[in-house]
Amino acid sequence: MLNKITNALLVMAVGGLISVGAAVAQAGPGQDDPGHPRVNEVNTREQNQQDRIANGVKNGTMTPGQAAHVEHQEQHIENQEKRDMAAHNGHLTKGEQRQLNREQNHTSREIHRDKHQ
Repeated sequence: MLNKITNALLVMAVGGLISVGAAVAQAGPGQDDPGHPRVNEVNTREQNQQDRIANGVKNGTMTPGQAAHVEHQEQHIENQEKRDMAAHNGHLTKGEQRQLNREQNHTSREIHRDKHQ
């Protein structure tokens, strides 16, 4: 009798761990997590800046060298975001979000300056 109860509890515990693992795997590092607005905000800003860079190169307001420079900055920000998210199961802390926003603000100003020289 005790063996049956122990086995039943073990099966339920393993089933619960599998369910939690599947939920965490749905939104891994670098992916949008609809339930986590900080990650989505940072990723949306990254995409907007990528679009601004592409438009600047396309319409000639940014040189390829300027684009390469800000792309390098964008890559640094993205790598930092991935490290931060990996440390917190795919989420960002408020402090990490603030730091990423400061870095994105700096890059955004640089894109603006490059496009309007």
